Amino acid sequence: MFEPPVDPNSKARLVAINLDEASIGRGNSSIEHEREVAIFDILESNKFELEGREGGPYELTLRLVEDRLVFVVSQHGSGEPFTVVLSLTPLRRIVKDYFIVCESYYQAIRTAPPSRIQAIDMGRRALHDEGTRVLTERLKGKINVDPDTARRLFTLICALHWKG
Repeated sequence: MFEPPVDPNSKARLVAINLDEASIGRGNSSIEHEREVAIFDILESNKFELEGREGGPYELTLRLVEDRLVFVVSQHGSGEPFTVVLSLTPLRRIVKDYFIVCESYYQAIRTAPPSRIQAIDMGRRALHDEGTRVLTERLKGKINVDPDTARRLFTLICALHWKG
């Protein structure tokens, strides 16, 4: 499916992402770096709009509450927040498998032949694609995102769960 490039001047985008300190907490420097990179990548180029609402650009605060991912979205600089709550259950297995494959990948790049590294990387990408698809389905009817933004949001969700 062809997706036109994201318009950086569009109102349908995120201009800020905050992580709720109380629910997410701070990790070691590697975890913090992964989270910062994920946020930077999203903000660099994204399409993000609330279904059936006018507005934007938006600020997003992410919270983890029990088995739920909470998106608190507000108009940049003002506005009543709009909250979207997603169960993490459909993503839990994918995130867990993704971490396992990533760990195998990081071990393999030290000693494995290129063919083995490539095979593991293909598995990692397939899990990332599956997580992106599930996230997009879960957001449907609530938040519209382009495929690249969905991929980056899945990466951020993984970074929020990474224990290092």
